[in-house]
Amino acid sequence: MIDTASFEIRLAQSESDIAASQRLRYRVFVQELGGGGETVDHAAQIEQDALDPLYDHLLLIDRNLPEGEHVVGAYRLLRSDQAQAAGRFYCDGEYDLAPLKRSGRKLLELGRSCVHPNYRGGAAMLLLWNALADYVLAHEVEILFGVASFHGTDPDALAQPLSWLHHHHLAPENLRPRALPEAFQPMDIVSAQDLDRRAAMAAMPNLIKAYLRLGGFVGEGAYIDAPFNTTDVLLLMDTKAMSDKHRAFYTRRFEGRA
Repeated sequence: MIDTASFEIRLAQSESDIAASQRLRYRVFVQELGGGGETVDHAAQIEQDALDPLYDHLLLIDRNLPEGEHVVGAYRLLRSDQAQAAGRFYCDGEYDLAPLKRSGRKLLELGRSCVHPNYRGGAAMLLLWNALADYVLAHEVEILFGVASFHGTDPDALAQPLSWLHHHHLAPENLRPRALPEAFQPMDIVSAQDLDRRAAMAAMPNLIKAYLRLGGFVGEGAYIDAPFNTTDVLLLMDTKAMSDKHRAFYTRRFEGRA
């Protein structure tokens, strides 16, 4: 049983913190999910990119573990003011973010979300989301967005969940990013009348289902990330447009479960 009393959650404070999160990302995205590409360093067993030094890294730490292995959950965060200094968001490489940027709203990009397999199904994701809510409130963020991934690159195998997202959860047109043409995959593979909700939900990653429960939307089209062996969708959530129920959930005025 995991000792949750040993947990600490905070932003990365050092290069060693970031390196530990990169090792967790390697464990999850490469070893577990079969990802690859230029961001992977097999010799060092880390997954990294040039944007890592520019992001805030929200970390869940198990103090019972040795230094270097102590990060068991992570989120990578970039606010719109930080992106201006960086020159780009990570998602610019997969989606046309012009509608979001034109909105003039305060944006926060979320990415590289992962939890060590030994810590799933318990308090880990709830703690990360609670800390993320604190961060959003502290920085007065209005729109959260980021890519979330389905494992694999065969759209036919993902026809039900992708089509469900397209028919039921498309973002408002004025805020709707569109996948870049070089890897664009239409998501309306199955017609609305042929959707199977049970099959769609069974194939939907838990992270995506969690955003949908909070009133989240998706962009237009999926993006096939062949090196990473994923099919990505862009999720966004407008904190101003949340219902009272959703906002109460997200800002921690709740008890219980993620």
